[in-house]
Amino acid sequence: MALQPAGTNPVPVKIDSVSDVSCPWCVIGLKSLEQALQRLDGKVAAEIHFQPFELNPEMPPEGQGNDEYLQQKYGSVPEQFAKNREAIRARCEALGFDFRKRERIYNTHDAHRLLHWAGLEGRQSALKHALFGAYFTDGDDISAHEVLIRVAGDVGLSPVRAREILSSDIYAVDVRAQERFYVEHGIRGVPAVIVNERHLISGGQPVEVFESALKQIAGLE
Repeated sequence: MALQPAGTNPVPVKIDSVSDVSCPWCVIGLKSLEQALQRLDGKVAAEIHFQPFELNPEMPPEGQGNDEYLQQKYGSVPEQFAKNREAIRARCEALGFDFRKRERIYNTHDAHRLLHWAGLEGRQSALKHALFGAYFTDGDDISAHEVLIRVAGDVGLSPVRAREILSSDIYAVDVRAQERFYVEHGIRGVPAVIVNERHLISGGQPVEVFESALKQIAGLE
């Protein structure tokens, strides 16, 4: 996705956004990044590429209950689940995203294969946002092929081609290779925003943090 600002001689920046579509902090990070870029309109021309990261690559097709998963992974208790969800909901609301409680965690490998394809078709940002909405707002099973095909069609991608990709292993090698690349370069958690292949901004940072970092990287302050 290219956000081309108005004005003269904007500073070009390349952004690789490493994230998973089942990660709520990745929603916060993306929305914050986009709003920071809007604040810098006329000064920075950003080209965003969404890179794959699977938080749960071994998740079975049927998924796992959200609370059960959180308890197993983090050892949290239900009261902490509720507190964390409310914090995430409030952050999302402030950024204009409708975050609701999810019942299950799903495998996201096929979603990343479609995102890889969408990047080739110039529709990656649209699909990324649509997948976030399908999962975190609508509670859809984003591992289900029919859901993925529908969401792809909703953003202008070919449902026929989406079905062909999902019924095969197309782009699986590409996705796995990109995942390995970022893990081998030290990415252990997401979101991870890498600017100009050198500067790392980790986590779901506030808009102001992204804005300040981008200004410094672009030499605007």
